[in-house]
Amino acid sequence: MFGPILDGRPVARLWHIACLSCNAPHLKHLQCMDPQPPLMRFIKLALSTLRPPPGPTRIATALAYGVACHLLFALAVLSMIVAMFFGMSMSFGRVPEPYAMLANAVLILQFPIVHSLLLTPKGGRILARLAPSRTAKTLSTTTYATVASVQLLALFTLWTPSGPIWWEASGSAFVVTCVLYGLSWVLLLWASIDAGAEVQSGALGWMSLMQNISPVFPDMPTRGLFRIIRQPIYAAFALTTWTVPVWTPDQLFLAIGLTSYCVIAPLLKERRFSKRYGDRFTHYRKKVPYMIPRIFRKHS
Repeated sequence: MFGPILDGRPVARLWHIACLSCNAPHLKHLQCMDPQPPLMRFIKLALSTLRPPPGPTRIATALAYGVACHLLFALAVLSMIVAMFFGMSMSFGRVPEPYAMLANAVLILQFPIVHSLLLTPKGGRILARLAPSRTAKTLSTTTYATVASVQLLALFTLWTPSGPIWWEASGSAFVVTCVLYGLSWVLLLWASIDAGAEVQSGALGWMSLMQNISPVFPDMPTRGLFRIIRQPIYAAFALTTWTVPVWTPDQLFLAIGLTSYCVIAPLLKERRFSKRYGDRFTHYRKKVPYMIPRIFRKHS
């Protein structure tokens, strides 16, 4: 889910590194392109952790990183859902004027900047320091998701509300907006599963370590919502910012900032996909629209 966020894929560079593993001796422990259906693949991975091979230190490390990752992940998602539901009018930030807007801008910018930095070689080295050296590469998706969760948690809990409420839905309008808001989150969850829930949630790293196996990354996502648009995670994430029942200057500021990120960031991701998958991605890009579904399909 944080691949676009969370992307998606998710952890695009880590994905790319994994698929070059067969030509990189120092990355031989990584595998890629599991062709199984996304949900089935995740369930199989999760169930396999119930019977791990012996290794108390390895198991304890995997569980510690897994618990920390998913606890922070859950808190980040919950804080995001609640904060935007109230139009960013309820949060713990208390930065005084005239610095509040600047502080909020920094909170928005830190997410895409750090998120992107960690996908670079230098960022990979930073992630490697967040886990024991022997397990750092295996845990890379887990540490990446953990950092992303901390970033989102900071964004939505440390925001300083500006005060005025422009519009608050009531009656039937409240019901409609709540349904739309809920559906946007369902779409985000659906897209995350289609893309690889184990990578999006950070589970791939610690679950692989738990089983003492190499992480197996998903193939290029083309199923489910990815048949309709190429970037359903980013699209759904943007939708969550525009379907809220309460509108304030803060919510508008946030929606514009995060939507801009959701529109621009996938362009960089697709450059990597183009280099990695070549003609396969070129064909997919010609066939499937970027972020807005086609009403009428083209017939070849």
